[in-house]
Amino acid sequence: MLESLLVGAGLYATTNIDDIFLTMAFFADPRLSRPAVVVGKFVGIGALALGSLAAAALSVVVPPEWIALLGVVPLGLGVHRLWASWRRTEATEETGDGIEKAPASFLAQVGSVAGVTAANGGDNISVYVPVFAQDLKVVPLYLACFAVLTVVWCVAGYLLVSHRLVAGTMQRLAKVLLPYILIALGLWILTDAVGLVMPAEPPAPAATEAP
Repeated sequence: MLESLLVGAGLYATTNIDDIFLTMAFFADPRLSRPAVVVGKFVGIGALALGSLAAAALSVVVPPEWIALLGVVPLGLGVHRLWASWRRTEATEETGDGIEKAPASFLAQVGSVAGVTAANGGDNISVYVPVFAQDLKVVPLYLACFAVLTVVWCVAGYLLVSHRLVAGTMQRLAKVLLPYILIALGLWILTDAVGLVMPAEPPAPAATEAP
């Protein structure tokens, strides 16, 4: 059991190192409620884990190009945020009213966080499936590790953003940087799909020497 717990913890940590920075960006965004961020992280990670479990149980190899297409989620959210920011700036210049609109509903916020989390960790499925398939009986231990470490990731992201030396800067930069982070993330994920659908050209045949 201890070995399985260590494997689960290592599996989560090594595949979600970059996710801590995305978690910080979510907590620094004043338009997202903290409960929505936490619930969204659990939904996103849970979707990845359960999808990997289903694929392992059915011995299904998930096509990597389908996983990479999840990049449209952060790309679309980033473009939408840029457009909304431009509209707010335009309204402020015309009317002098800088008050932002009310935030989206709780479920909409959860869906946004979950979608970006799942897209960011889409490549994790290719790691989780073979590990889960080795022994399905220990998968519940892996999922327990994932749940505990998701809490740890959320707490770490919140504390880093809440630190007085970090909070001010993150709060000011969140609105400006998050749309670009999401767009870059989406494009980076989608490049995997392009590379997988369009394989590299075969090497040219070697020239034969004249007799």
